[in-house]
Amino acid sequence: EPGFRQRLLGILDDPNVAYILMMLGFYGVLFELQNPGAILPGVVGGICLILAFLSLSTLPINAAGLALIVLGLVFFLAEIKIASHGVLGAGGVLSLLLGSLILFHGGTPVSWTVILVVTGATALFFLFVVGAGLRAQRAAVTTGARGLVGRRGRALGRLAPTGQVEVQGEIWNAESDTAVDAGADIVVTDVKQLTLRVRPASQEART
Repeated sequence: EPGFRQRLLGILDDPNVAYILMMLGFYGVLFELQNPGAILPGVVGGICLILAFLSLSTLPINAAGLALIVLGLVFFLAEIKIASHGVLGAGGVLSLLLGSLILFHGGTPVSWTVILVVTGATALFFLFVVGAGLRAQRAAVTTGARGLVGRRGRALGRLAPTGQVEVQGEIWNAESDTAVDAGADIVVTDVKQLTLRVRPASQEART
């Protein structure tokens, strides 16, 4: 009767199991590196990688296939950091797909279903991350001094052309090309160091 170790090796001695464990391990470690302190992804990823190495040690692994898979993951990570307009992402998908197909020698191929699911899920995940990053870059600035542009406030004194205004509960030095009466509403048009460029809100309403 086989013991626990033999039964475990019997489960791990499967190209599909080894492939899935390896990919989960890579994802966990990469996520931990990108988000230090998350802990759980690193722990799960490390355990999956060790089990994957154990499984791969019993299988005829192709070093070129493994290298292509790692290269594909590197391409995906680079796509997040570098605006390549999808070139690195496409290279990552192709590299991951080819590496998965030739990962094992001889008659121990990974199931096409597993390969397509893993490759598709990886591509969709990284495309989602890249898309979210691009949307964040295109979004209007809402924090810091530049985030004040377009905000409304009121003049604390007459601006002719300089004075002080209150915007979002803060008092700023301001200047305006058009005279602004004390207490009048203003709109911020620009920020130069610690001085706001403003115009009367009534002028905005007329335009």
